[in-house]
Amino acid sequence: QLQLVESGGRLVQAGDSLRLSCVASGRVSSTYARGWFRQAPGKEREFVAAIMWSSGNTYYTNSLKGRFVISRDKVKNAVYLQMNSLKREDTAVYYCAAALSGAYSHTSERMYEYWGQGTQVSVSS
Repeated sequence: QLQLVESGGRLVQAGDSLRLSCVASGRVSSTYARGWFRQAPGKEREFVAAIMWSSGNTYYTNSLKGRFVISRDKVKNAVYLQMNSLKREDTAVYYCAAALSGAYSHTSERMYEYWGQGTQVSVSS
């Protein structure tokens, strides 16, 4: 088993920056990739970014590339999402996820076996 705990979500103003954290415990040595997804009110959950745990290679959804940055700290078993120039449309619950294998695309929820409880990010204008 692997447990994920997100933190860092809060209410911010448009244009602000925010960093989300996700710390893993348990079966961390088997991690293949970690990802961030988000779900806005009334919308489906969508892929935000992913990082391959071993290589550090990163992937982003096109619309967020350049504003969001995913990184990892292997010693702390943590993954971070740095969000810059936040917009109202970034308001969502942000979820951290972990995959133990690369059986599916890194943009697909199907790849990730473990999920955090989510952290709320609200951006006001």
